[in-house]
Amino acid sequence: MSLRFALTRPPRYAALVAGAVPVLCFPGAGLAALAWVCLVPGLLLMQRAPSAREAAVRGWWFGAGFILTAMYWLIPSIGPALPVLAVLFGALQAGVGFAVWRLLRPPVTAGRALAALVVVPAVWVTTEFARSWQALGGPWALLGATQWQHPAVLALAAAGGIWLVSAAVVAANTAVVVLLCTRRWPVRVLAAGAGALVLLAGPVLFALRTQPAPDGRATVALVQPGIVEDAGQRLDASVNATAALAGRPVDLVVWGESSTTADLDRDTAVLERLRALSAATGAPLLAGEDARKGDGRISKDAVLIGPDGVEDRYRKIRLVPFGEYIPLRPVLGWIAGVSRAAGENRAPGSAFHVLHPVGRDGRPLPVGALVCFESAFPDMSRVAATEGARLLVYQSATSTFQHTWAPEQHVSLGALRAAETGRPVVQASLTGVSAAFDAQGREIARLGTDRTGALTVDLALAAPQARTWYDRIGDVVPVTAVAVTAVAGAFALRPRPRRRRPSGGPAAVGAKDQPSVPAW
Repeated sequence: MSLRFALTRPPRYAALVAGAVPVLCFPGAGLAALAWVCLVPGLLLMQRAPSAREAAVRGWWFGAGFILTAMYWLIPSIGPALPVLAVLFGALQAGVGFAVWRLLRPPVTAGRALAALVVVPAVWVTTEFARSWQALGGPWALLGATQWQHPAVLALAAAGGIWLVSAAVVAANTAVVVLLCTRRWPVRVLAAGAGALVLLAGPVLFALRTQPAPDGRATVALVQPGIVEDAGQRLDASVNATAALAGRPVDLVVWGESSTTADLDRDTAVLERLRALSAATGAPLLAGEDARKGDGRISKDAVLIGPDGVEDRYRKIRLVPFGEYIPLRPVLGWIAGVSRAAGENRAPGSAFHVLHPVGRDGRPLPVGALVCFESAFPDMSRVAATEGARLLVYQSATSTFQHTWAPEQHVSLGALRAAETGRPVVQASLTGVSAAFDAQGREIARLGTDRTGALTVDLALAAPQARTWYDRIGDVVPVTAVAVTAVAGAFALRPRPRRRRPSGGPAAVGAKDQPSVPAW
């Protein structure tokens, strides 16, 4: 073993392990309070690297450890492709390692500490924004999602989306690293003050924000039949749970994703059954259709059924990579042979639109109905709110991942989407977790993975004109983070002018030997 190997590899392995620590903050383990310091071990390893290159490599290994651990439940779907994805996505965190090393290596000055408190969160949010692109898998395991159970912190999401929550968490971690990296009291006071400001930002916004008065209420029933492999028996289970609602005041019944495999445009027997069910309960039914359509392709639709039949439908736009389609199938199609990846690509929809079921009071109830994976995308729920949705509805199914942390991580996204848009959110899961959240992201009811049946919730509806700051400004936070990252990177990598060689003399030689500490 070479000396270089001995000096560089163990810290890299430590960085790989440190990348797994933040995953403990997500639902499953649920150590949300740990999020405010969970990055510190990894950031310290980057800060103490002997060179910028090594710091970037440690950041890469940290990112790989994070993705590998956070996405472990994808192994049944993508098998051996997961380590490859971890390495590829982990490379995005190399920028975090480089930024930490350039700004926080000794001696830490007040100027560089202040820059780190801005640049490091910006670089982190930039990496999250980059891997949130649908073609790269979508926005899963964003650090801000660790705070889903804390409405006071989620006030930041109402102002800047989940991106602002992520930035706050990273800024707090950076402040702790600054405190540990210097003994200079002015710098430590600066870091402590910045950390306190970040921790208080959410609760202060929560206290100052004026909540619009509710504009009406709606009673929604969420049907969760559980794991039923046979499609016919699964439909029967959903029908029986819904039939038990007859005589109860319900405005909308929501089934999970893939609750029927019948093409409701052509299977008249199943459609008649669901139409009669809607008439018996007195409420429109939002079913999840996973069927081969007349064109021969399979699609996933949210189908609104009333007493007179199909009233409207929305076809899922953003499909799950590998789960519902394989990117570059001619090249990567072999993955389907060694995992549960999609045997054929599903057909995506062309556009989103709000559905308008009619409640028991005879008034339309504008609903933003999205399917499963689409709950991960902040922009889709924001578009739904902008188009007039007063309630966000997600249909899901997580049977493949039922005994992992995935169902809890998935349902937690409803809290983020509620806080971001100021709309109540419900998620009906075929299998997994069904839950409801109020307009501030507080969970008000749930059916866990071990339960089946119908969950009825009464929700205060948002007024059509009610808009959060995030609704208004959109993705200003991640776009700003990208700009800050670009400017900081350009400044750090700019060519440095060569110093003229001193003409000689003891004083000149002494000046030459003085070490220089480049500033960023």
